Amino acid sequence: MEQLQRKLNDSAIARWAVLILVASMMFFAYMFVDILSPLASLLEQARGWDRGVFGTYAAGEYLLNVFGFLIIAGIILDKMGVRYTGTLSASLMVIGAAIKYIGVSDWFDANNVVWLNSWWTTMPGSAKMAMFGFMIFGCGCEMAGTTVSKILAKWFKGKEMALAMGIEMSIARLGVFAAMWLAPQFAIHFAAADGTQSVVAPLLFASTLLVIGLINFLVFTVMDSKFDRQLVAAGELTTEKDPEDEFHVSDLGKIFSSKMFWIIALLCVLYYSAIFPFQRFATNFLEETLQISAAEASGMFKWFPVLAMVLTPFLGAFIDYKGKGASMMMLGAIIMIACHSCFAFVLPVVHSKALAMITILILGVSFSLVPASMWPSVPKIIDEKVLGSAYCLIFWVQNIGLCLVPLLIGKLRVATDGYLVPMIVFASFGVLALIFSVFLKVEDKKKGYGLELPNKKK
Repeated sequence: MEQLQRKLNDSAIARWAVLILVASMMFFAYMFVDILSPLASLLEQARGWDRGVFGTYAAGEYLLNVFGFLIIAGIILDKMGVRYTGTLSASLMVIGAAIKYIGVSDWFDANNVVWLNSWWTTMPGSAKMAMFGFMIFGCGCEMAGTTVSKILAKWFKGKEMALAMGIEMSIARLGVFAAMWLAPQFAIHFAAADGTQSVVAPLLFASTLLVIGLINFLVFTVMDSKFDRQLVAAGELTTEKDPEDEFHVSDLGKIFSSKMFWIIALLCVLYYSAIFPFQRFATNFLEETLQISAAEASGMFKWFPVLAMVLTPFLGAFIDYKGKGASMMMLGAIIMIACHSCFAFVLPVVHSKALAMITILILGVSFSLVPASMWPSVPKIIDEKVLGSAYCLIFWVQNIGLCLVPLLIGKLRVATDGYLVPMIVFASFGVLALIFSVFLKVEDKKKGYGLELPNKKK
């Protein structure tokens, strides 16, 4: 009888296989996000994208999400479940990647599509087409991120949830390393006969990997369908839910009225606004500040996610067994402030590659502390039936910042002809994130949400 009651997620092999399937999809997604980041100088030469254009293009990833798609995604996730939503999100990423590839391709550039060049003349037609594809991809990517969070919360409930989320984040961040490392290599290897490096080859490679990610998720849906049947048989899931347990659109009001939701959402947007937009400009920042080539700058910054990748699973395990999630968020914000301050005031004076590498690696420590503690904390403060919507709404708030900040940094970069002001802006986001992390810890102490307590049940 005990054997009959054993569910699929009780098998360590099965639940960790699920982690690998969904994490690989996010690895390919993160790789695609930054595949053009090391090629900003090349895009300027080959396609006429200046720094302002590149910043506008980068903001495109988040544009549709900001204007409500992520709210819809949350409703879809809680209404339709993880299998439908994940398949939809992976498909959107593939479609968006295809459009972006066409925009950057030599075919598109050679044909000089007139209607795209006849309006918004400050943006080249290739940038507009790539930005449109990036918008579609961004919808799928952010929806996938929230879906994966809910999948891991479901499959690792009462088990190694923070560790699983930490490993998933580590695998995803490896995609950033891969993009920073491989993009220049592909650009050089597939250079034209005249020596002109290729901006198309890296993008085609990353787009192909997204198709593999879609296939991996389809394999997961087979496993998850079997798991749901087991939950129904065990009485933990019903095919006809009680009306009290069903998700209603009105439940969104409960999320928006939650003080803890807003604290963690604002902490999230402030923290990530100093990380992801910085990644877009980091290669060019190092290139100009240290007076080195784009390839060397990319080779340095590729190590940024590595330390985070290594540390995040250990930090997740620490939270599972020891807790201290709120305290770790505070520490991560403090480290980020110090790193961006160093980029702003110290590195431009000393021009030290060693200092740059140390600062990049230490910033990676911050990038492990905050996410590793933040995402496993959400299920502690949000009702499970609206968890998908809560994740999507947090991502929605985050996307507002991630959409506007690249635009702001691009404009500041042009207006000030340097990176001092942009780096001060990034450091300021860290200060505000620290303030909200203090609010979070104080509120947790008052209300007892358990953010400082271990996740794993004894």
